[in-house]
Amino acid sequence: MIDYSKHRAAIEKLYEDKAKIIRYTNAEDPVSKKTRKQLTVICTDEPCRLSQTGLTKNGQTEAQNNIASESKLFISPELEIRQGDEIEVTKGGVTRKYQAGEPFPPYPTHQEVSLQRKDKA
Repeated sequence: MIDYSKHRAAIEKLYEDKAKIIRYTNAEDPVSKKTRKQLTVICTDEPCRLSQTGLTKNGQTEAQNNIASESKLFISPELEIRQGDEIEVTKGGVTRKYQAGEPFPPYPTHQEVSLQRKDKA
């Protein structure tokens, strides 16, 4: 059996960013007793690394400027990240909002999650 602890420690040295994971959960309204979806913070200040996997593509039209880029989040394999989770990543003092794609099954050392920008200007 392979001891991945040294590999994981080396990867985690690259984690310079912080993630906040938010997801919709069921919550009962105390007054109406109805179950509703609400945003719930799952974790905050989770060490991670945001990587841009491709060059930004500019889709300028007369009506709007569509900017598309592919990003990947490297983060602890113990965290459960679901497709559709909202993830706020703070990198170099700038916080941006993303939506998680379908996570790749975690490796013993980390997990990789594709992200789509939510707060494009």
